[in-house]
Parts: sequence; structure tokens; C-alpha cells
Amino acid sequence: MRETPKKSSGAKPENESHITAERLEREGTRLSADDLSEVGDKLRLRAAVVYEIIREEGEEELARAPRNLWWSGIAAGLSIGFSVLGEAVLRAYLPDLDWRHLVENLGYGLGFVIVILARQQLFTENTLTAVLPAISAGKRRTYWRVLRLWGIVLLANVVGTVLFGSALASGLFLTAPVFDAVEALSAHLMEIAPLQMFLRGIVAGWIVATLVWLLPSAEQSKLAIIVLMAWLIAVLDLTHVVAGSVEAVFAFWTGHADLTDVVGGFFLPTLAGNIIGGSALFALIAYAQVSEEI
Repeated sequence: MRETPKKSSGAKPENESHITAERLEREGTRLSADDLSEVGDKLRLRAAVVYEIIREEGEEELARAPRNLWWSGIAAGLSIGFSVLGEAVLRAYLPDLDWRHLVENLGYGLGFVIVILARQQLFTENTLTAVLPAISAGKRRTYWRVLRLWGIVLLANVVGTVLFGSALASGLFLTAPVFDAVEALSAHLMEIAPLQMFLRGIVAGWIVATLVWLLPSAEQSKLAIIVLMAWLIAVLDLTHVVAGSVEAVFAFWTGHADLTDVVGGFFLPTLAGNIIGGSALFALIAYAQVSEEI
């Protein structure tokens, strides 16, 4: 004989649809309350739940003190430099064969792992997390908070990357093979035309936003997802305004680029592309798919 589960006195589990709730109410189930709870835990998070998690994270970031944002942003700018260093180390010591490009780019994920797991402030991550609260609220005050957050974090990230890139260019901290590898990577970046910097930046911004969207559901696989998505940015030769700034600064100090190349040829086009890919496209589409559920 079927047992009809008792009605919960609390709120409905967020990953349980109203159709499921109606079916259980109508037909009952032989599963115990603990079994039903376990089923709910195993279900994938609905898009609206993921959206709400990221929105609440964004609201927390918007409420943080500027000083805290500043130092966290500098830490992220320094940490993301390990993406360039990780890729360069693999490039330096792997044989120069056709498959090297696929393997060396795994090192690009190192900086992203540090930044994300340490919860440091990375500008391209904030292009999604900070925008979702603004889209939902639709208030001018919230948009000003987003601009404040972006400005502080971006400037802090740049300071961190300038310090890291300058340290690499000094040659004091690297072996000759690794220095040569960083130089080759930096020179290659600065050879990309500004329009391509912009277009590739759009795709990179989308990928970073996708990474942010995936993390709430990742549970035990966060490390693998971070490495995979960062690898995709590197292997497709896309442009990331913060990680790429380390290479651009290195190229400047080693004579492969002047200030005009760094700012006008790399930084501004890539910045615009990352913002469009992470905010104007991904964030708006993310909001559109859950707007009727939140």
C-alpha cells in the first residue's frame, strides 16, 4: 500500500518543480522522506537557482568596502600571472612537437584556479556576477555600484599584472628557457590585430561567464571545470584582458611593444570584448531564460 508523504511545513526544495510536487501530492510514493530528500539533493540545480546563487554573490560583492575590493583585486592581478607562467613552464620543457600546443595550454588554468578558489576579485568574473543584480533591480543606484566595483577591481587587477609582468621581465626570477617561453608568448599576443583582440575577447568573456555559471553546480569537480575552461581560452588563442596584461607588460619591457600597442592595440579592444561577451551577451541571455521564474 502506498504511503502518501506528509506535506512539508517549510518551503519547497528549490530544485523540485511544481509538476513533481503535484504528482507526489496526487499519487503518493513508497519513498521515505529521507529518500525524497536524497533525490532532491541529486537533482541538477535549475537555471533559476543557479541565477539566484550568482546574483546573491554579486550583491555581496557590490556591498563590499572599496578597500577590501582593492586589495583583493591586486591579489588577483598577481595570481593570474601564474597562468602565463604555468603555460610558459610547460612550453619551455616540452618537446617542440605538433601536440605541444594542446598540452602547454593546460598551464594557463593555474592562475584561474588560484583566483577563483581563493575568491579573489577578477574583473572578467565580475562582468557577470555584478551585472545580474543590476539587471534584476533595474535601479540607477545599482548600476553605479556596478561601475564602482568594475573600476576598483579593474584598476587593482592592472596594478597586480604590471607588478607581475615587470618582475618576469626583469629576468631575476626565471630560468633562461622559461624567460624565452614567456617572451615568445608575449610577442605572439602583441602580433594580434586590434580587431581580432576585440572579437576574441568577446568569446573569452563568454567562456569566463560560462565558467562562473557552471561553478554552483560543480560540487567536487570545480578544479576540473576551471582548468578546462581556462584551457579552452588558451588553446583557441583568445584574449583575456587581465591575464593578457601580464604578457603585454612583459612585451613592453622587452621591446616587443610600445605603450600605444599595449593600450590601444591590446588593452582597450580586449576590455571591450570581454565586457560584451560576459555582460551584454551572457548575462542578458542568462536573465532572459529565468526571468519568468525569479
